[in-house]
Amino acid sequence: MSSKLLRGTFILTLGTMLSKVLGILYVIPFTAIVGSEGTTLFSYAYVPYTIFLSIATAGVPLAVSKYVAKYNAMGEYGVSRRLFESGKVVMLITGILSFLLLYSITPLITPFVISEGENTFSEEDVALVIRSVSFALLIVPVMSLIRGFFQGHESMGPTSVSQVIEQIARILFILMSTFIVVVILDKSVTVAISFATFGAFIGALGGLGALIWYWYKRRDHLNQTLTHAKGQVQVSLTDMYKELLLYAAPFVFVGIANPLFQAIDMFTFNRAMGAIGKADVAESAFGILTFQTHKLVLIPVSLAVSFGLALIPTITKAFVEQKGQLLTRHLNQTFQIVFFVTFPAVIGLSLLADPAYIMFFGLEDVEIGGKILRWYAPVAILFALFSVTAAILQGINQQKFTVISLGIGLFVKLCLNYILIIQLGEIGAVIATGLGYAVSVLFNFWVIRKYANYSYHLVIRRTMLMTVFTVIMVIVVATTLFIMSSLGISSESSRVLSIGIVTICAITGGASYFYLSYRTKLLYLLLGNRLPFLRKRQAVGKE
Repeated sequence: MSSKLLRGTFILTLGTMLSKVLGILYVIPFTAIVGSEGTTLFSYAYVPYTIFLSIATAGVPLAVSKYVAKYNAMGEYGVSRRLFESGKVVMLITGILSFLLLYSITPLITPFVISEGENTFSEEDVALVIRSVSFALLIVPVMSLIRGFFQGHESMGPTSVSQVIEQIARILFILMSTFIVVVILDKSVTVAISFATFGAFIGALGGLGALIWYWYKRRDHLNQTLTHAKGQVQVSLTDMYKELLLYAAPFVFVGIANPLFQAIDMFTFNRAMGAIGKADVAESAFGILTFQTHKLVLIPVSLAVSFGLALIPTITKAFVEQKGQLLTRHLNQTFQIVFFVTFPAVIGLSLLADPAYIMFFGLEDVEIGGKILRWYAPVAILFALFSVTAAILQGINQQKFTVISLGIGLFVKLCLNYILIIQLGEIGAVIATGLGYAVSVLFNFWVIRKYANYSYHLVIRRTMLMTVFTVIMVIVVATTLFIMSSLGISSESSRVLSIGIVTICAITGGASYFYLSYRTKLLYLLLGNRLPFLRKRQAVGKE
């Protein structure tokens, strides 16, 4: 892999991570302005929007970049440019159709979300915020195409910068508009959230503006490559888009997995909670489940997936070249890294559920929020494993099974969700999600074992070692919590104390886990080639 490509991958990963961090941090002031009710209404809008967005754009940047890179490598720059020029029209049409469809079917969605008289918000309120966010669909598909085109030319900067600018523009608009509406003008939360959801359109404008600037800056260079085109390959538009869809399809199903699980909650949660006499807390619990705690559990998932997915190209290459031992080694490393990063993080988050929730969202609803987070955090392991295993399935050319595994998981979630909520309250939705994802992940594991001739023995052994380290970490954190409690330091007192508790426990717990991994050389075996200070450690073996 060239230094240019390594640099580009680093820039893209950095931009993605920065965008995700910003997307988590803004939740703190946003929740303080609109309250838990506002975040619930925000979730009602974003669940269907994310599904439509994923269908319209998921996989487009990667698919286009793969297509462009393929034909550029052949010297057929004209083919990739033809895709770009025609794709702008196609994605513009896709965006318009997606917008019109979501905007028009909104009245059909809202009756299934809430029942009049049982909720704080009316069907009209929900319809307003869904329609406000739908405008972003006009821009995002075209923006995704342009990002993919730049990535295909091994230029990751435009995508990275546009992601960050998009997120900053969206967050600034959300916070400023909601503050003005709620605090200065003293208007309703519904009006504030309609502005907040429209922020997706403003953010998309910012991201698109950055990409257009990059295009004009590099246009002469990109046009110059056309003079070197061989012109020996002619690809019809029909074949072109068939190939593109083949590349993009697996990413679409991965992209819509989580939104579809949340959509099942959206259509069943409030009714099930009402059936057991909890209608008064149903809306706030739904917002906590799909917005507040969901943001928190995705923190370790994003980190683990970014490490794990970096190995997918090497897995693909080893599979294509039929190098079985090398393929097994890369699979071992991928799974171990995901477990190594995610497992202690989610267990620690579950243990520190109450102070972590207070740190981000304050003391309001901490009883429900801490309870949901305590159960929800471990499910994040399955989120990470589903994303990684689905990517591996594409790498070994078995992406069709991603559709099957997702379908099975959604079926399990749909069958169990209402029943488990009736039996266990809001925690039932978390358990149903966990069971659905577990079935999907186990199915993916089976497919990988069968078609990659892969054995999980090493991963199981290493995971047991990581489990032992995590148990020791839990003991250290629990002891730290006990000592602070004995000194009268309680997270229930204030947000400041919660920040201190989470920080101290994260340092002590993380240090113990890191130290054990370092002393046993597990850290070197997994990340030795990625972290400079570990390269000095003598290798103790090769998998």
